[in-house]
This record gives sequence, C-alpha cells and structure tokens, in this order.
Amino acid sequence: MNIQEYFARISYQESHKDADLQTLTVIFQHHIQAIPFENLSMHCGEAIELDLQSTYNKIVRKKRGGWCLETNHLLFWALQELGYDVCILGGNSYDPAKKAYTAEMNHILLKVVIKGNAYIVDVGFGGAYQAWQPLMLISGKDQPQVPGIFRFMEDNGTWYFEKVKRKHYIPEQSVPFTDAPELGNIRKIYTFTLEPRDITDFQELNAYLQVSPDNILQKKSICSLQTTEGLYALVGWTFTEVKYNYMEDLDLVQITTLTDEEVEKTLKDKFSIVLENKLIP
Repeated sequence: MNIQEYFARISYQESHKDADLQTLTVIFQHHIQAIPFENLSMHCGEAIELDLQSTYNKIVRKKRGGWCLETNHLLFWALQELGYDVCILGGNSYDPAKKAYTAEMNHILLKVVIKGNAYIVDVGFGGAYQAWQPLMLISGKDQPQVPGIFRFMEDNGTWYFEKVKRKHYIPEQSVPFTDAPELGNIRKIYTFTLEPRDITDFQELNAYLQVSPDNILQKKSICSLQTTEGLYALVGWTFTEVKYNYMEDLDLVQITTLTDEEVEKTLKDKFSIVLENKLIP
C-alpha cells in the first residue's frame, strides 16, 4: 500500500508536506470526485471484506468505489500516513420512511483535529447529502457549501448532522418540486457521538448489511459520484444527473431510464468502473 498510488487514483498532484486544512480540503475533493459511493459488489455476487488491504486493492488498484465502511476507512489510512490527527467515529443514519434514526450504528465517519480545531470528514455518504469539504465541528453554525447548507446540532453529547434542502427543477416537469414528504426544508442525515471507534467495531455491520434483505443497500444497486458541478447517480436502471444551484436555490435534475447494456456503458463512461462480474441491477 502506497500513498503515491492512492494520490494517482484520486488525481492529486499537489504538495502534501503540511498536514493542514488546505491540503485536507483538496485531498477530500479529489477523493469524492474520483471514488464513487457504490454497493455494486453486493449485486455482482462479490463479498465485501472489511480489511484495509482488501479495500485498498479494490478502490485503488481495481479502480472501484465502495460504501462508507470502505471509502472512509481508506481515507483514514491515507490521512494517518500524512500525519493528520484523525480518528474514526460511528453514526446512525436517518431513515426518512420511518422518520427516525437507526437504532444500530450503521455509518462510519472521521474526525480530524488541526491546530486545536475539530473537523468532520466524511467521503462516504454519497448522493445529494455528500459534503464537498471538511466541516467544522461546531454546533448551530450554518456551513454553506456548493451542495447546500450543512450544520451540526449538539445535544447532551449527541451530534446531529443535517442539510438545508434546495428545490429541484426537472425539465420534463413544468413546476419545481422537492423530494420532501417531511415538512420544512431540513433534511436530517445522521447522528453521532465523539467516542473513538475502531474498524473492528463495524465488522458485524459489514457482514449484516450483505445478508439482511430489508436494508436499502440490498434492495437497490447504487453508484454515485460527485462532479465539479453536481453529481451523477445510478440507482438500479435510473441514471440521474444533478447540477447544483442551476438557478437561485434550485438544482437541475435530469433523469434517464437505462437498458441493461446502457447500465454497463454508463458505469464505464460516467464512473470509470468496469466490473469483473455481472451486475444484476
């Protein structure tokens, strides 16, 4: 495992001699624009191993993506190699259908401390709720980024992560709509505490998600990648392209339904992914 090989994978060519916020931010952005959030292994009959060597081989050498357990673990290794003060945290994601956070920890994120300031670094959420820069760990402060306004709220040691939503404009539909069954324009994302975790704390979750039929990752094949303007997402046979802030407080959303052949081509063209085994979307 070689940090230069990781840098080549994310097309990062700048200096990394200082473990500072600027370097972290640029590495973060290169990572999310090169490494897709995807669970395609589950839909190609491949087991997902939660050890660093397997993750490194899959993402760096085979040029695949991964889900949060893989992509954030890989970034954790890279930041450690670069001398950052970084630790793993565990999160509980919000399920809009149940209007509740999961009872079990099901997300991994990173905390990085630079010059006494703590930042949340998470390259493993994917889709429209993926932040584009490290976020200061501070309660109640709006942190505007290209994808929208993010913020943390802290209550008695539990941190809540949320995003202010923008409206969507879909050209085929004449009126803008929001994807919100819930009231208001706040989308809850996940909760977490600052208790440091180890990757071994997620082994059971990694195994469970691959066999449990009722989780979203089993029900849908997902691949999403941040672009310079927005994001690409392939869910099943549906390809969505989002352009952030296309107009004031409005994101442009273009949706296409693909054939099986187009799925394979789209993975290659938009996500630079060539699968070894057949995908069953």
